[in-house]
Amino acid sequence: MRFIAIDLGDARTGLAIGDAITRVVSPMDVIECSASLCGGEALLDLVQRAIDAAVSPRAACELVVGLPMNMDGTEGPRAKLVRAWAERLASRTGRRVHLQDERLTSSEADWSMARSGLTRKQKKERRDALAAAAILRDFLSGLASPGEIGPRDED
Repeated sequence: MRFIAIDLGDARTGLAIGDAITRVVSPMDVIECSASLCGGEALLDLVQRAIDAAVSPRAACELVVGLPMNMDGTEGPRAKLVRAWAERLASRTGRRVHLQDERLTSSEADWSMARSGLTRKQKKERRDALAAAAILRDFLSGLASPGEIGPRDED
């Protein structure tokens, strides 16, 4: 099963792709489009095109959308907007959409680029796709390993 992760942003939305069996995750793309443009339809169209370009319409692929949580584990007003957008995405694509806590994924992306030698502009261009990759890695780590039944126990 393949998964595409989406790190929804106001101006930039990061995408990453991964596989549940190999657990390999790769940053895919950054879409530069306002989430509010045309009531969010423009961004939905661009995300749909990116998904269609990455996997065939009949391929087994599910989507993972980063859910912004407060550090204390509660949901703020942004989480409500992301949930509504994720529902629209599921309806638009006909694919199952999972929500994944995205706390600290942007920081993880920044840390991964800290000593990369990239310019500030280059880091900005990659940050959201790397954050989407972190979201997807977190999601996949919570899935059962191949051969196991059900989710892993979190002790």
